[in-house]
Amino acid sequence: MKHLIGATALMIATAVPAAAEVVSKIAPASVAETMDKLVAAVEGAGATVFARVDHAAGAQSVDMELPPAQLLIFGNPALGTPAMQDDPLAGLALPLRVLVFEAEDGRAVVAWEPPTTFLDGLTIPEDAEYVGKMTAALDRLTDAAVAE
Repeated sequence: MKHLIGATALMIATAVPAAAEVVSKIAPASVAETMDKLVAAVEGAGATVFARVDHAAGAQSVDMELPPAQLLIFGNPALGTPAMQDDPLAGLALPLRVLVFEAEDGRAVVAWEPPTTFLDGLTIPEDAEYVGKMTAALDRLTDAAVAE
């Protein structure tokens, strides 16, 4: 699969297993503000927010520390259902997930695994229309999250 790296994106190789591809964008705001913008974009697009996981709060609940990091789990059954019809194992990767975390330099980073990566190895046609729509949606929604 092609790497999906734009001018403002960077690879975060240490965030996931070595074989996985991650796309990311730098946000001008804090993790919480960036996540709020992402939630607003997702809801504004008519998708469903299933969960907003605050990893730093989880760490704090067991007397440990993490820099700010939040994971948004969201989706649209009109896109996810066809993928699961083609291969039920797509349900291991869906709904979509976007992580917003504070990098070592203090900047907020918006990161996600592209559908071409998380659906790779399944019986999903590479030219499936929903793969392109998921990819475009992730790009559009994360653009909204990092907009000034």
